[in-house]
Amino acid sequence: MADKTISLADQAYSQIKTSILNLTYPPGMQLTEAMLTRDLGMSRNPVRPAIKMLQNEGLLVSDYYKSMRVKEITDKDIRDIYQLRELLEGAAFKLIFDSGRTEEYSYRIEEKFVHMRAAAGNVYEWELADSQMHLEIVSIFENPRITRFYESNLSELIRIGLYSVKNGMRIESTNENLKKMIGYMREGNYEKAYAILEGDHFRIGKDTALKEHP
Repeated sequence: MADKTISLADQAYSQIKTSILNLTYPPGMQLTEAMLTRDLGMSRNPVRPAIKMLQNEGLLVSDYYKSMRVKEITDKDIRDIYQLRELLEGAAFKLIFDSGRTEEYSYRIEEKFVHMRAAAGNVYEWELADSQMHLEIVSIFENPRITRFYESNLSELIRIGLYSVKNGMRIESTNENLKKMIGYMREGNYEKAYAILEGDHFRIGKDTALKEHP
């Protein structure tokens, strides 16, 4: 029975988290145990530990009156996250070229790009694949602390990315430019390759996420 309860709690955690990340439960939305049990078709027993795990991750927050809601995303959050991305990924991208591993990483990034292209019809799945592509870039540091630090922000990155697409960032155009970036990497052209990363994935991503942000 205990194993079943743990399994159901894991399922509840996964389903609630997915609903938060894909904006089914948007930032600021108030949630209750009763609502979640109804949505999941489960009892409160597995839902309660799932809520606790999501609170520990910071995706669910409670106020003084114990009202539970999805963590909001502010304009400052968006600017802070993109500043972090540009600092980490910018340095990582330059290191890829400076270390002579450009061709290797062009194929590693292309592998993630294949998943992005395959997921182009599903915005949430595309964002998941996109986040893995960016993790591939920072892997050049071979620093588990940086990886963990980056992974700790992935939930916000995915939700912010969905705002970008919702507000006008075009997946098809982004995919096409990423393909060009990979080509420039194979040519050893850092300036043109980084211009695409900086333009599409930093500047346009940030600007469109901020546009009409709730």
